Amino acid sequence: MRSAQSDSEMFEAHRPSLRALAYRMLGDVGRAEDAVQESWLRWQRRAVEVDAPKAYLIQTVTRVCLNELNSAKSRKEESRGDRLPEPVDLNAIDFGRVDLIDQISMAFLVALQKLTPAERAVLVLVLHDVFDFSHAEVARTIDKSEDACRQLLRRAKRHINRERPIFAVTKEEHQELLHAFLAAASSGNVSELADLLATDVTLTVDAGPNGGHFGRVRNLPGPLVGAAKVAAFVSAVTPQGSGGLSIQFRELHGQPAALILRDEDPVAAITVCTAHGKILAIFMQADHARLSEATQIKRTKSQF
Repeated sequence: MRSAQSDSEMFEAHRPSLRALAYRMLGDVGRAEDAVQESWLRWQRRAVEVDAPKAYLIQTVTRVCLNELNSAKSRKEESRGDRLPEPVDLNAIDFGRVDLIDQISMAFLVALQKLTPAERAVLVLVLHDVFDFSHAEVARTIDKSEDACRQLLRRAKRHINRERPIFAVTKEEHQELLHAFLAAASSGNVSELADLLATDVTLTVDAGPNGGHFGRVRNLPGPLVGAAKVAAFVSAVTPQGSGGLSIQFRELHGQPAALILRDEDPVAAITVCTAHGKILAIFMQADHARLSEATQIKRTKSQF
């Protein structure tokens, strides 16, 4: 006979990993928490004995996330060209063991969001050693054959490697480039900005489903590509709306980041992807509704 206490203890022991899985799948902490809560309800209502609770719970959360991603509302949200995952402070949110920071970096999660829901599930379950799923287990989880899962995995890896090449960059180099970018942006120096950027750099600004503005400029409808275009845009826009703003340097997704505040209220979170002394991608999350998890711990500030 099942014990309510043992059921609860078993679920709570795996909650951090389940939360991390749901966040990777959905890119939003609130939606991830909802998926985990729905999985808890299904765990309580199950009518069978479970020999492998961890596998059962991972399968349950994955299926709940797939249902969410395949819903009409989610398909509309996911189709936005400017959509970015919610920035998170790993010190404030318990995601359990995170050995590979690159697998929860903003660059990885942005690339992950461009996959189909099934590709996303296969890649997350196979790549992350905390889940430790075989191809057979993944196939059962997403109701596809093992051959189909292997094909999904190959496509997902090709896309991820194309979107997010893996480079070894020290935290110090990453932080130095971020600081230099913010300094050049605040001064409006186009040439200084361009020197920091890779030739094919991308800038993605997510102001939410209803859009937003910075100074007199509306949010971009999709990523801006190219050093010259990005430098010109940033240098033109920043002086228009930066009065009275402050910067709080943080660590988001395990990497250096900047939280932009106006009167203690978060305006945007900025993260960058760097390699070989250049910035490859700039991500600006400016959707106020999705900045709550990035503002839980306050650290050193500096003025624009």
